[in-house]
Parts: sequence; structure tokens; C-alpha cells
Amino acid sequence: MIEPLALSLDQEFELERMNRAIEATANLEELQGLAKQLLLAWHSQKAATAWVMRQQLNQAPPV
Repeated sequence: MIEPLALSLDQEFELERMNRAIEATANLEELQGLAKQLLLAWHSQKAATAWVMRQQLNQAPPV
């Protein structure tokens, strides 16, 4: 049986840290900067996950 996806303790702390940073930000430019950082991190994680999956399947990346 496959275990459900769960965040590690480090990931939970990082999530809480980012949530607090967002809540504490009143400046729109700072909030936009945080949003861009989170968007980049999210897409980087997606790319890393896809790479690992390709490695496990021993397939070349799509052209």
C-alpha cells in the first residue's frame, strides 16, 4: 500500500515560516516578491520531481 504524501518536519517549519512572512507583509511590492519566490520554488520542485521520475523510469526527457 502506498503511504499518503506527508510533509517532513523541516518542510512544515518552512511552510509556517513562509506563511508568517506573507501575513506580516503589508507592502504590495514585498508581497509580490514573496509570491514570485514561491512560484519559482513550486515550479523548481515540479521540475525536480519530473526529473526523478524520468530517472526512475530510465527514459530520456521528451524533445
